[in-house]
Amino acid sequence: MLVLPNVLETLFRLAIIVVAFPIHEFAHAWTATRFGDPTPKQAGRLTLNPLVHLDLWGTIFFLLTGFGWAKPTPISPYYLRSPRAYFWVAFAGPLSNLLLAVAAAVSYRLASPFLATTALGRLTLRFLAAVVFFDILLFFFNLIPIPPLDGDKVIAGLFPRFWQRYLAPLQPYAMPLFLVVLFVLPMLHIDVLGWLVVWPTVKLGQLLLG
Repeated sequence: MLVLPNVLETLFRLAIIVVAFPIHEFAHAWTATRFGDPTPKQAGRLTLNPLVHLDLWGTIFFLLTGFGWAKPTPISPYYLRSPRAYFWVAFAGPLSNLLLAVAAAVSYRLASPFLATTALGRLTLRFLAAVVFFDILLFFFNLIPIPPLDGDKVIAGLFPRFWQRYLAPLQPYAMPLFLVVLFVLPMLHIDVLGWLVVWPTVKLGQLLLG
């Protein structure tokens, strides 16, 4: 049976998704543009407007379950000027989430003495803490080196170009592998996501929030 999140949690998720996902995709678009790729701008993705970046079903799924996705930013690697540009374009999205988490954590620490004394203030602190943990979660999750996540492109950007011919044959198996890691292994009590995502998220979140 599907258990719907309460109203407050839904509002938190909605507020987070209209900030975190657009900033993530904008970071990809902005970095690609800086390296000479006109594709994101031509596709209208060089903006922070959430309506441009959010995917309808990804947003609905996120509001109901806490897991969702945005529209991938189109990138044309052939336009990129630098051999390492592909790495930076891919890494820009997760990095933007990490920076957003740090900004929210700094706000949390600075505001805590003033907001902890009122109900509304404590609610604000809860929201800031949620932003910290969610954006750190996005950072680590997107760095898993399996398509369609950014980690696959981050790894590819670290290899010399001639290595791509050896990586390319693995692409058809990427999505099945991603689904196995996401859904099948947890049912077998093999918690890959716990090791790679949840555990470092909790540790870094606790470090940032003190």
